[in-house]
This record gives sequence, structure tokens and C-alpha cells, in this order.
Amino acid sequence: MIFYFTGTGNTRWVAQQLAEATGEELLFIPDEMKKGTMRYELKDGERLGFCFPTHGWQPPRIVREFIRQAQFMKGNTDCTDSTESNTSTNDTNFVYAVTTCGDNMGHAMRILNKELKQKGLHADSVFAVLMPESNVCFSFLHLDTKEREREKIATAQQTVAHICEVVSQRRKGIVELIRGAIPYTYTYIIGGYYNKHLITDEKFWVDSERCISCGLCARLCPVDDIEGLPPRWKHDGSCTNCLACYHHCPQQAIHWGKMKRGQYVFSL
Repeated sequence: MIFYFTGTGNTRWVAQQLAEATGEELLFIPDEMKKGTMRYELKDGERLGFCFPTHGWQPPRIVREFIRQAQFMKGNTDCTDSTESNTSTNDTNFVYAVTTCGDNMGHAMRILNKELKQKGLHADSVFAVLMPESNVCFSFLHLDTKEREREKIATAQQTVAHICEVVSQRRKGIVELIRGAIPYTYTYIIGGYYNKHLITDEKFWVDSERCISCGLCARLCPVDDIEGLPPRWKHDGSCTNCLACYHHCPQQAIHWGKMKRGQYVFSL
């Protein structure tokens, strides 16, 4: 099983290649959460993958919430039941995680493994893939030029092919991350502020003169946080700030705060 989350398509592209390489089921985290019951039985020897974009140098809130709510079973036994000798998935199952990031990902994997530990799991190998930048919420972050986008994707194709090989072979102990120069500051100080104060739909607004009421933003919102035409955000705390609505708008009518930035959607 491969569980993934994506906003602009970067991580979906990575997850799809892993699914093709391993022949394992690809599951979109928001869709799984909408089902209500999240109970997954791990077959003997099955790989378990988590693919997610780095949001403010941390795993997205929706990914963390999914792990907390999901039940991962080995046979008929919950993996969190440490009293049973057969509950450790790492003996026969290969667990791995891949994050995409525009620059670096700080200690995002450290946080992910803390969440997995509560489920009796641990990522045997972890990876980061450098992809085009999509964050428009910080004034010091800027989208890549088209040339830089192409360069990053070309390099990422090689990186992902390597990751697919490692995962297919179930190679444990591989740590290939892009933590950056000051990962603690990125994740726990700057990222802490970002994830506490900027994961919100309060700053989204629509330029009514540009909006054509196509409804694409509402259809693409992974948490159904947008309704009506022209679009309105529900302000119910569900927004993940994945920026899918912002980047996919065909008229660039959706804005975030006072930022005047371009758009990015993954394409080869």
C-alpha cells in the first residue's frame, strides 16, 4: 500500500511511479479519511509507503491526522499492540517514506517517524525529492523560473527512479534527505509558526472580476473546504493550505493574502 497526499501534483507523480514499480495499491489520503473507517491489513511481506509534500518543513497536518486515526493490522492484530510478538511490521514488511520539497525539508521525517511510532511502525528507509517550489505564503520564498522547474524535474526523474529501485528491493537503512543548513530552525521555529498560524483558509480571497465561476477550485479541494460560485471558503478548520485551489485556477483569480505570485502545477 502507498498512501499519498498532493496539492500541485508533485507528490502524486512520485507516488504513481512507486506504485508502477512495486505493483502496489495507491491510496489518496483525503479520500481515505472521507470513508470514516481507516483499517488496513498488511499482508505478509507487503510494502507500506507514505508519500507527502513538505509543508513548512513538517509533514502536512492531514497526513499526521491520517496516521493517528488509521489502524494498521498484521493479520488480526493491531500493530500498536506491543504485547504480541508478531506485531512488528519491520520483520516482514518494508515501511518507507518519501517527501517532496522545493528547497529542503528540515526534520520533517523525524516528525513523521514520531507519528508512526505511535502505531508500532518505523520507516525503514526515507527519502526526499527536490521538486519545483509551490509555496506562496512566505515573502522570502519564490516560485522557480520555468527553466529551473525543468531542471528540477529532470533531476527528480533520476532520483525517483533510484528510489523505486531501492523500494522494490526492500533495502533498509537508506536515508537520503535534504535537511538544509539549519533543520531545527526550519522545522521547529519557522515551520512551527507556519503550521500554527498559516494553515488556514482565512487568507484566501477571489478577484470577482477575473473569476469565471468554473468551480474547479471546489472540485480539486481535497478536504471539500470550498463551496458556492464564486467560491467561498468554509472557515471550518479543515483547510490544509495545500494551495491546490490557488495554483489550479485557470484565471489566477484566487489569491492568498497580499502575495502577488505566479502559479505552478506539475507537468512533464
